[in-house]
Amino acid sequence: MIKTISRTPLFKITSLNSVSVVLKIGSGLITSKLLAVFVGPGGMALVGNLRNFLTAVETVSTLGFQNGVVKYIVANKSNEKELQRIIATVFFSLIVASLLLSGLLFVFASFWNEMVFGHNYEYVAIFKILALALPWYAVSVILLAAINGLGKFKNVIRINIVGNIIGLLFSAIMILNFSTFGALLSIVIPPALLFFVTFHHINKEIHFTAALSLRLFDTQVIRDLSAYSLMTLVSSLCGPLVFLAIRSNIIANLGVEQAGFWEAINRLSTYYLMFISTILSLYFFPKLAFATSTKATKNVFRSYYFGTLPLFIIGLAILYFLRVYVVKTLFTHDFLPMADLFLWQLTGDLFKAASLILGYQFFAKKLTVAFIATEVFSLSLMYVFSFYFIDEFGIEGVVMAHALTYFIYLLVLGTYFRKQLF
Repeated sequence: MIKTISRTPLFKITSLNSVSVVLKIGSGLITSKLLAVFVGPGGMALVGNLRNFLTAVETVSTLGFQNGVVKYIVANKSNEKELQRIIATVFFSLIVASLLLSGLLFVFASFWNEMVFGHNYEYVAIFKILALALPWYAVSVILLAAINGLGKFKNVIRINIVGNIIGLLFSAIMILNFSTFGALLSIVIPPALLFFVTFHHINKEIHFTAALSLRLFDTQVIRDLSAYSLMTLVSSLCGPLVFLAIRSNIIANLGVEQAGFWEAINRLSTYYLMFISTILSLYFFPKLAFATSTKATKNVFRSYYFGTLPLFIIGLAILYFLRVYVVKTLFTHDFLPMADLFLWQLTGDLFKAASLILGYQFFAKKLTVAFIATEVFSLSLMYVFSFYFIDEFGIEGVVMAHALTYFIYLLVLGTYFRKQLF
């Protein structure tokens, strides 16, 4: 039985992915510890603001093509000419988009600084450095999506492992030497360095340089990808902006330290959700994209809900009972007030994990209108609930809003996909 399980593709991918995720979580926790010690809750809140802004910028620079690229490369991976047409079109589109966006970031760096950090902080140089790094990052994201679409899961995971190591070393050096400025710099630069690693791997699978010809550019590819682009842009652009607004509201009404506690619990949440999201993007999303019947889709859902999710629930339960120890170990005693946020945060993350695979079905089946409607609905709920509950319950209100939002979101998606689920 054990030998049979160990031979399954999911087990092999999960085993290698576990190494990548453990390394990423480990490097992230070390970085969080450094932030807690050297910049404190206030500095962590600023880091959170830049992360949200960067997510939005990176999404615009890649035109939201990632999931669409995976979908169409899965469909055409045996046709090298078609692959080159897709890659050429996406590559040249991204170069133009990222260069234009880089220009706006560089020229209006002071404006972005005030929008993200407010009047009291001067980090204009961060936005100018981001402008220089952005095109490299944008291309690496799409190359990674192409490798994923080709089914080279091990290569994707290896690239992520290298990225984690680069990120950890760079972050440690920057934070130790430049405190908050170094922490902000460590968010901006490492992702761009992944271009060179990703380029090495894609060149072994496809004649990538042969695809870099304007003759292969095809507007039909853009039209095919537009639905995926719109879905990703709505999700990855509106989401960070909503979180940026919520954090700014916390800073204005409760103080920058309280915003730092929320950022700390969000960072922790990101680490343990990483296992779920990586498995979904690497394994379950291509399966959903390939599923051509309700029965096949139902089997994919069943595999997730009865195989992956129960392990995640056990992990959440353990984390809750060890929460005070976790806060003391991963952060500092200054962060102990965030222990009160765990119950609602973990509850919300359980609902989020349960709904994630249903969200991927929107991309797999190109359900653009339904996805945008549910995404805007959930973000609106999060925004309204957060502002209301913060006034009523203080910082705990924002995690209560998180739990309630994802509970309603799961109910809505479960109702929409009821035929595939039941």
